[in-house]
Amino acid sequence: MTEDGTTALFYEMFTGLPRQGPGDAASTRRALSLVPGIGPATRMLDIGCGTGAQSLVLARQTPAHIVAIDNHAPFIASLRDRARALGLAERIDARVADMRDLALPSGAFDLVWSEGAIFVVGFERGLREWRRLLAPGGHLAVTDACWTRPDPPAGAVEFWRHEYPAIRTVPETLDAIVACGYETVGHFTLPPSSWWNDYYRPLQENVMAFRARHRDEPEAHALADAVQREIDVWHAAADAYSYEFFVMRPR
Repeated sequence: MTEDGTTALFYEMFTGLPRQGPGDAASTRRALSLVPGIGPATRMLDIGCGTGAQSLVLARQTPAHIVAIDNHAPFIASLRDRARALGLAERIDARVADMRDLALPSGAFDLVWSEGAIFVVGFERGLREWRRLLAPGGHLAVTDACWTRPDPPAGAVEFWRHEYPAIRTVPETLDAIVACGYETVGHFTLPPSSWWNDYYRPLQENVMAFRARHRDEPEAHALADAVQREIDVWHAAADAYSYEFFVMRPR
């Protein structure tokens, strides 16, 4: 299997999901409520938007203008279609772009948003590099995986050590925010339902259908096994970790 073929399998697995990672509209709205002064002139940037579930919430809840970026063109096409259908196309500028190399002007945004995506570049790197995008008085809102108890089970530790070695506790992440030159406006833990309802439940259905379509393809089954392992670890240890929503501003 070529690298392109492996990538195609990956995107096939995650096609059709309401979200490409844990999250929910209520949590998006709760985080948004921590940001003051949003109006028609507010400029938002949604980094790693996927198919734009949170982008649409931001547009519905505010009169702001939103630039939403993702590196997968079909996800952006889906967001554009949904924005048009909801009458939001004039306020959502969905673009194909690489979050590792954002060719955007400094100081262009009042609010930079990223749900379930900052791990791609690394938490500290994201905070430091995205700071230049903020206008004076701007805010940054991100979710990142954190341990929610001091004694996570061994299976969860083993899984996250491989998938995201940078996972840490909420207090440790708050310290990292300070070290990167921000102050935290507020933070909260996403509920288990944000992992299951719009992400793992439909993803579980995708795994089953994916296996059926690729019965004799070892690479496909290896991917399905990895995704199933992730879901199983969460079922076994959902109380040990979650995404934490952090809203911050430069100090």
